[in-house]
Amino acid sequence: MNNGSYSRLQQVLSKGDFAVTAECGPPRGTDAGIIQKKCSLLKDCVDAVNVTDNQTAIVRMSSIAACVHLLQNGIEPVMQMVTRDRNRIALQSDIMGAFSLGITNILCLTGDHQSFGSQPDALNVFDIDSMNLIHALRDMRDSGTDMSGYKLSEPPKMFIGAAANPFADPFEYRVLRLAKKIDAGVDFIQTQCVYNTKRFWEWIKMARDEGLAEKVHIIAGVTPLKSAAMAKYMAGKVAGMDVPDEIIKRMEGVPKKKAAEEGIKICLETISFLREISDVHGVHIMAIEWEEKVQEIVEAAGLLPRPQLT
Repeated sequence: MNNGSYSRLQQVLSKGDFAVTAECGPPRGTDAGIIQKKCSLLKDCVDAVNVTDNQTAIVRMSSIAACVHLLQNGIEPVMQMVTRDRNRIALQSDIMGAFSLGITNILCLTGDHQSFGSQPDALNVFDIDSMNLIHALRDMRDSGTDMSGYKLSEPPKMFIGAAANPFADPFEYRVLRLAKKIDAGVDFIQTQCVYNTKRFWEWIKMARDEGLAEKVHIIAGVTPLKSAAMAKYMAGKVAGMDVPDEIIKRMEGVPKKKAAEEGIKICLETISFLREISDVHGVHIMAIEWEEKVQEIVEAAGLLPRPQLT
């Protein structure tokens, strides 16, 4: 893991504090006020905020621009970058440009196929995948060279992240994928939403047994459920999601007016479970268009105030 100190998130994790990150989806338009409103809800209750990159292959304000809006509002961003839309020239160019603007965290993703988005006829690129992007970033940062071997005038000293899904099949392959990302140069991992705590614990044990957990910072994803319908949708329609039947039944067992409250309660129970695992170094709260609940969740979980860094 890189020992630099450009990133607040990196410093929090390196100190051994339990990190808290959240998520911000840029608007489908140019209205920076939408981002500023989300900033007002997330500021001071998290260590960094992920900015998605045309998530679900739907055109939105660029991740780089949205990250700059976060910086201007006093929030450290984690810039997501997908390889779907850019070749290696554009990827490296955007990385250098982002770092020059003050963006120091990056999450490397391959990206959803454009056929799932709003413009399915768009051509994809997929020149390299997320694993290649991680490797290229590590070389740019640590060796100061681009993918052609050209020496950079100043390397982008970024804190490199990637995603992991502990729940997708085949289950045994999940840890192999984690090992490959660590070998490629990843510093931190953010996982898919945790609802199936038993399976997540099995994944952690496998990572620990392979000596992987000590080599990377693991930040576990959580998403508060708003309703039983949301739980059913995520269980049946979202690829790689594992929402156990008992969670769905629990959401169905409360009045609709109490469903959101129950969803937050489940989220808090999951965070409590995750905090007991020494190899989990933080939580990533994906409150999808529900940013107003993030501070409530962080406070109720006993994770405020956030660490003060010198």
